[in-house]
Amino acid sequence: MPAVWVNWSLLQFQSLVLILMRVSPILFLMPVLSSRSLPSLLKAGLTLTVSLILLPLVQVDPRLLPSEPVQFGFLMAAELMIGLILGLSVKIIFAAIQLGGEVAGFQMGLGLANVMDPQSEVNAPILSQFFYLVSLVVFLAIDGHHWFFQALHQSFLLLAPGEIHLHEGLYRHFLGLLGSLFGVAVKVAAPVMAVLIFTHIALGILAKAAPQINILMTSFPLTLAIGFLFLALTVEVLIPLFTNLFQESGKALVYTLLPMMQR
Repeated sequence: MPAVWVNWSLLQFQSLVLILMRVSPILFLMPVLSSRSLPSLLKAGLTLTVSLILLPLVQVDPRLLPSEPVQFGFLMAAELMIGLILGLSVKIIFAAIQLGGEVAGFQMGLGLANVMDPQSEVNAPILSQFFYLVSLVVFLAIDGHHWFFQALHQSFLLLAPGEIHLHEGLYRHFLGLLGSLFGVAVKVAAPVMAVLIFTHIALGILAKAAPQINILMTSFPLTLAIGFLFLALTVEVLIPLFTNLFQESGKALVYTLLPMMQR
């Protein structure tokens, strides 16, 4: 076999390995695909398929590929870290939505009402799961998974394997993403929390004005009824909010790559 074909095959193999390192954590953290109910073999097959599709679309500079195995191992670790950062950037949005549902459920008195989460196979607050499932339906309805794969391809166009540059700007950006989690959670839980605050104030005034009324027994079903009523009324508001969050997440992935591109 001619040496040129051997070199070409080695370059393609190294490129495929680096693409796999970036794609694997992103797909394993992607909504729906991150479910533990899906077989690991299916996830691995999908990861390999996506990597093979991206292989002819990704231009890898041979000069950036080290010849030493140890250096190539560091490059693989860097690609793995990029994939983790990109995957977590999207995972944070769903975590924020779940946090907002958990806060709203706690205010409604559902702090101990848990259901089994099929994604993580652990008990989760019931409203947290409701918000997550609604957001997941919205994500699939607006073709969010298409944006996800487009952003994955764009990540290789903006930051080819071997071109990563780490500095403190990346960590500040990622900490900012973590901070935005609480902002999104407040937006999700704000309508229910606001009305329940006024409900609790009204119940407190009623308890002072009419001590003979058993407020403890009255407040629980009243809080639940008002909470569910306003939750039903705000679904039409939450769906556009989720849509906007997912649309912005595509831009957030690009912004996540910018600190790695700066020298």
